[in-house]
Amino acid sequence: MAEADPLPPEGEPPEGERSVAATPGLSLPARLEAILYLKGRPLELGELAAIAGIDRDETELALITLMADYAHRDTALEIHQEGQHYALQLRAGLGDLVQNLLPVDLSVAALRTLATIALKKRLLQSELVELRGSGAYDHIRELLAQDFIERRRQSDGRSYWLSLSEKFHRTFSLKADDLAALGSRLAAAEPAGIPSLPDEEADP
Repeated sequence: MAEADPLPPEGEPPEGERSVAATPGLSLPARLEAILYLKGRPLELGELAAIAGIDRDETELALITLMADYAHRDTALEIHQEGQHYALQLRAGLGDLVQNLLPVDLSVAALRTLATIALKKRLLQSELVELRGSGAYDHIRELLAQDFIERRRQSDGRSYWLSLSEKFHRTFSLKADDLAALGSRLAAAEPAGIPSLPDEEADP
């Protein structure tokens, strides 16, 4: 497994992004809420501070205020903290609702492949094919067509890096283990002998 992409220096927004200037009439907690919603994925405290154009201490204080506000709201959303990463997501316990809203045109086989990607967070397409068989090429095309995953060519190899897309995080806010559990429950419905594509020397 390759190392995660390095974070930008503290106080600088990620490459290709600009800091968000203060918006008149919008509090700092509300600005952070908007950033978390629009990014649709967990953000490290330093990255969030850089995008907001403020220092880490201000960001952390505003996040505490925002989390306390959500704790007293009658809402399905929450600000979830895991280490130094923060995300706007569905509250824990709403997995059944999410599962009922999964797109009906997503095959069970593709769902199980999506669960594999979610559990790994980031893996090579070649590794996924080893885990799921050459039929995974069809699943990848299906997931890319629905914009649930992203694919980026490996800089020093012939394969591709696969990861969950912002659309996935924004639509489902689903933890990897919830997705894996759903895939396991539906496994009985997966047709035996998934059609496989011919083996290839390199990923298409």
